[in-house]
Amino acid sequence: MLQLYDKLLELPLFIGISTDELSDIVGQTKFSFHKLAADKPLVSKEEKCTQLFFLMSGTLRVVSYADSHRYRIEEELSAPAVIQPEHFFGLMQRYTKDFTAQTDCSLLSLDKSEVLRLLDNYLIFRLNLLNCISMQAQRMGRIPWRQQSDDIRQQFVSFLRLRCLTQAGHKVLRIKMEDLAHELHQSRLNISRMLNDLQCEGLLTISRGIITVPQLEKLR
Repeated sequence: MLQLYDKLLELPLFIGISTDELSDIVGQTKFSFHKLAADKPLVSKEEKCTQLFFLMSGTLRVVSYADSHRYRIEEELSAPAVIQPEHFFGLMQRYTKDFTAQTDCSLLSLDKSEVLRLLDNYLIFRLNLLNCISMQAQRMGRIPWRQQSDDIRQQFVSFLRLRCLTQAGHKVLRIKMEDLAHELHQSRLNISRMLNDLQCEGLLTISRGIITVPQLEKLR
């Protein structure tokens, strides 16, 4: 039981909750516990978001797809984490990415009725969820107003960062050179030169249709 208390306090939606309130939550809330072996899927893109999943331990592989399905980005999400809480309510209540176990994972989940009860009864839980959704909305709201760089390198960095779930760690972009050139409104030759320069600096590696970035935070 003490281990569950400690794990909950690490999760974004439970940070700041008092010991007494946490004791009430553990005693009254119907948590579902899940063990996910490596390479087993958790949820898929377009699947209905009916449960709020919390990653307690392990690492998930996250895959995001372009609407055209001409390219995709693969990255990792490590515990503790909440899986797309911004899609639990609202107009589009479906996951927008594939989540698969990269390593053996432990998760817990809450169905919608339990989440609504926690929102009604616990102010800190309510504020944490609002903060989580607000940060996402504010970040996305600023994107159209950012000044666009004329530098091809910065265009590529922005292209990658805007499509990643997290802004650090290992990323794999699976895209053809001509598709990347089209997305950045550049020639294929200029794209090739830029990527080769970044590879020479040790910031990424390129192979046929695959761009691997070991540490996104170093790519500037």
